Amino acid sequence: MAIVHVRSWQATYRGQVPQNYLDGLDPAQRKQGWEQWIRSDQPPWGTTVLEHDTDGVVGLINVAPSRDSDTDPLTVGEVIAVYLLPEHWGHGGGRVLMNDGRRRMADAGCRDAVLWVLETNHRARRFYEADGWQADGSIKTDDSRGFPMREIRYRRHIAA
Repeated sequence: MAIVHVRSWQATYRGQVPQNYLDGLDPAQRKQGWEQWIRSDQPPWGTTVLEHDTDGVVGLINVAPSRDSDTDPLTVGEVIAVYLLPEHWGHGGGRVLMNDGRRRMADAGCRDAVLWVLETNHRARRFYEADGWQADGSIKTDDSRGFPMREIRYRRHIAA
């Protein structure tokens, strides 16, 4: 999972975040964080891993109650993370992961979902829009990595 996380970041954000940050990403350092994250999963919330017959773990999605102060975490879920190895982009794995994430959020009683995406990540934004997500006008800047990352919130209805 840590390898999927790092490799997808390195491919996705090349040219969008400082290259020295991407070059410094280390799966060994991310492994412990993912192990803790998985241990804290409380179904239906949590992480789904996508495995390939020969390539092993190729993707993952993590969903939780929305963390945004202007949403109700009882009725709004959030896609916290969705990653897929670059060589598996465009083969349907992302749709499988998003469908499972929406199912998990619906099982938790959510009617809507949100996610945050880097403003310059046009590939992901096209993917989300094709899946029925729409930018809702909320914008934030994440400076936690030592450089600004301007993100746009997307929202989607998930339950009838």
